[in-house]
Amino acid sequence: MDRHERLNALLDMIGQRDKIDVDETAAELDVSPATIRRDLDHLAERQLLTRTRGGAVASNVAYDLPLRHKAARNAPEKQRIAVAAAKLVERGMVIGLNGGTTLTEVGRAVATRPDLGERGDSPSLTVVTNALNIANELAVRPNIKIVVTGGVARPQSFELTGPFATKILDEITLDLVLLGVDAVDPLRGAYAHHEGEASINRLMVSRARHVAVVGDSSKLGGHAFARICATNEVHTLVTDTSAPDKTIEAFQAEGVRVITA
Repeated sequence: MDRHERLNALLDMIGQRDKIDVDETAAELDVSPATIRRDLDHLAERQLLTRTRGGAVASNVAYDLPLRHKAARNAPEKQRIAVAAAKLVERGMVIGLNGGTTLTEVGRAVATRPDLGERGDSPSLTVVTNALNIANELAVRPNIKIVVTGGVARPQSFELTGPFATKILDEITLDLVLLGVDAVDPLRGAYAHHEGEASINRLMVSRARHVAVVGDSSKLGGHAFARICATNEVHTLVTDTSAPDKTIEAFQAEGVRVITA
């Protein structure tokens, strides 16, 4: 294993486990602890993880990890949530999808729904997205018409942001937006870590007749750097069954329908 492969392996471990130990990782990768320390220092300098005594953690920089290094986190929950969120989609709708690991699963769940399969010459669904990876996966589906916003791609999330993206979104109306978030709170609303993503997501919300926030229970009850929208702009929350009852009740008290999966 060369250094490039080893660095990718370390990021994969961080993405899946949240924390790693120098000695255990050295044994697992069959290299010296000194090599692992140097590698972790290198990744910490690039803000891809946080060094700790004897190892490293990802908790404070999870949102800066490349998308594939976050995909394994809460994977079963995300897949169940995705299937539940996909049930909100109806044939003929124009839906918006932003980026992230959960929304990537939602896109797949929508694409594989048998009842949304191709009939005749017209697509059964139009998907508007600013996520390059989602557009790439859905573009091969003949039953789905894909509209991709403009913008500048963020390598961490594959999302397009910036003023070019607003030109498309200003001209359309969405029946439903399925919104992945970094945090959502019953009183403070939905948040993203990156202000550029929050801005595009906010515009999607403003163009949608129905807004459904999709996120596992680890996203509930907190906030991040940039607000996407207020709670009263959210119609539905789709989350997992580990969500605390008090948190669910707090969302319901704000008029949000909560679906658990």
